Amino acid sequence: MLTDTPVYIIEEERLRRNLKLISDVARRTDSEWILAFKAFALWKTFSVFREYIRSTTASSLSEARLALEEFGAKAHTYSPAYKDEEFGDIVRCSSHLTFNSLSQYERFHDRAGECSLGLRVNPEYSEVGTLLYNPCAPGTRFGVTADKLPDELPHDIRGFHCHCHCESGADVFMRTLEHIERKFSRWFPQLEWINFGGGHLVTRKDYDIDLLVQLMHGFHQRYPHLRVIFEPGSAFAWQTGPLVSQVVDVVEDKGIRTAVLDVSFTCHMPDCLEMPYMPEVRGAVACESGEPSAPRGFLYRLGGNSCLSGDFMGFWRFDHELQVGEQVIFEDMMHYTTVKTNTFNGITHPSIAMLHTDGSLELLRRFTYEDYRDRMD
Repeated sequence: MLTDTPVYIIEEERLRRNLKLISDVARRTDSEWILAFKAFALWKTFSVFREYIRSTTASSLSEARLALEEFGAKAHTYSPAYKDEEFGDIVRCSSHLTFNSLSQYERFHDRAGECSLGLRVNPEYSEVGTLLYNPCAPGTRFGVTADKLPDELPHDIRGFHCHCHCESGADVFMRTLEHIERKFSRWFPQLEWINFGGGHLVTRKDYDIDLLVQLMHGFHQRYPHLRVIFEPGSAFAWQTGPLVSQVVDVVEDKGIRTAVLDVSFTCHMPDCLEMPYMPEVRGAVACESGEPSAPRGFLYRLGGNSCLSGDFMGFWRFDHELQVGEQVIFEDMMHYTTVKTNTFNGITHPSIAMLHTDGSLELLRRFTYEDYRDRMD
């Protein structure tokens, strides 16, 4: 068993549980579900993924290469803007290619080879509350609105891509789908496929899968010729493993005790600060303020080991006094973490390990000084 911290631990049993559920949802909804690398790209787990899904989705040349070279299948690729010098390689690595704008389509479609081409469309409706994550916010750079589409689509456009969810439920998709159909259904007879993007959190316990099945059955009845694609990332990696850290110091100022950890929110858990959201800490209860809600318990703010003043969150109440060297475990830290980490301040990057179904723990990667140094090489 690994004891060195910090370390992300992906749990194979939980990963397989999610994959089995998503595979069943794909069957029941007669749709294809593919992995979005922007949320999870731990390629040493792809052998497990390939048992359940056939494709992935990429948003850059590096992700498209990862799809082809490590997953073993060409990617469904979308980028806000393709570059001339990268486009040929992106085409080589892609089965589907979605353009963000009509100008990008005009510039590149003649060079797209055998790729099935699509346009990203903007339904001008999203229930994503955090503006940072809302792709349909006013002034967005994502997608083409209905008023800008010609009555007759370009002859080689085969699909629409519409992404406007974030950890959303089926009820949100139901309301969004009404807007999508109202805005864009008149073009559906000209298409072969529609991609409803990511953010469909089907593996969350309270997700209404039966409602999604009902919605998709109705959609297929209305548009039987359209192949439906979903491309979530979080749903695959949801609740599949923690980030294990340890206390390196405890400091106090103005009555606030902060446990300083060997991880960083800004480096290793950036969505906690960006979203923001309070992660679950094993063996602790999150509190809304620094005032204890009960006379018993040990209240701490948790701080990262970087020089950023705001690299902290709080507060959590533990049932004992934290000691230097003690582990603090952040639950559900596999999605939108490992893909977004950075080496600010040269802080030790967490290792990556996999807990297999037989109980063995395999170290997949340990990061070194050379990883930090060579980013600036």
